[in-house]
Amino acid sequence: MTDDNPEPPAGVEYRDIAGERRLATRGESVYGEPTDGEWRAWNPDRSKLGAMLESGMDTGLEGGETVLYLGAASGTTVSHVADFAGPTYAVEFAPRPTRDLLSVVDSRPRLFPLLKDARKPETYAHVVEADVDVIVQDVATRGQARVALENRRFLAAGGRLLLAIKARSEDVTRDPDAVFEDVLAELEVEREGEREGEREGEREGGYEVLETARLDEYHVDHLGVVARPR
Repeated sequence: MTDDNPEPPAGVEYRDIAGERRLATRGESVYGEPTDGEWRAWNPDRSKLGAMLESGMDTGLEGGETVLYLGAASGTTVSHVADFAGPTYAVEFAPRPTRDLLSVVDSRPRLFPLLKDARKPETYAHVVEADVDVIVQDVATRGQARVALENRRFLAAGGRLLLAIKARSEDVTRDPDAVFEDVLAELEVEREGEREGEREGEREGGYEVLETARLDEYHVDHLGVVARPR
């Protein structure tokens, strides 16, 4: 981290762990990461959000936020988030990593795993509280912009979307820069309402993209995105 980069959120610090200065959170080890007492290193090579923070992106995270995490997998990143955030809803589609995620919950009472499909937010709308402060999205699927737009319903007016776009998940045959351009354009477009209770022709705002950064130092062909709802 340079002097020009934003300060990490409360509950996240740079500490000397295993002979290196590393981003770290306070909590029980999850994936064999180096520790120093109660502090655990946050490995940006295994975490898109960690890579965004290491890259100096202004995520807007301050600590204590209510978070909806899409694509929680076995808990590598979402465990760090739950170390410093408030209520954290962790959506994962696959049963096997969700079982692993359950073991992370034991020491993190603010973490709520949901075996659900992030493309179908109506299936967990009765659980996730309205107006979450942050949506973190890390899903390996086509239609990543649509996932973000579908879940926008949960995001508070002043909230943030922290999205890692995986170019190869959208189209392995295309140039990543072209894929990123298309996904960003889709994020910013309003769309007609399709959910139950919406009037025909009613439009829902998209996102305003605030910042983007390539994450290739840590994750090849990934773009970090910070956005807010229109």
